[in-house]
Amino acid sequence: MSNEPKDVTIIVNGRQRTVAKNSELTVAQVVALAFDTPPTGENVEFTITYRKGHGESPEGSMSGNDTVKVKEGMVFNVTATDKS
Repeated sequence: MSNEPKDVTIIVNGRQRTVAKNSELTVAQVVALAFDTPPTGENVEFTITYRKGHGESPEGSMSGNDTVKVKEGMVFNVTATDKS
């Protein structure tokens, strides 16, 4: 029986969140972790940046249909913008 943790702790907009270890998060999932009630509207866009990720892509940004594999201590910053 393995004693490895099944979850990892990540930081989203300064708040600790727990997600399944080795999971891949979509843009929509990261937005849901960032906001209790995400802003909505036809002009709302989200900008997502991350750091402390896996070796092949330790930092970057997400948009559209991107996914990113999480790791312990990873940090996400999510901002909502109203394109005009």
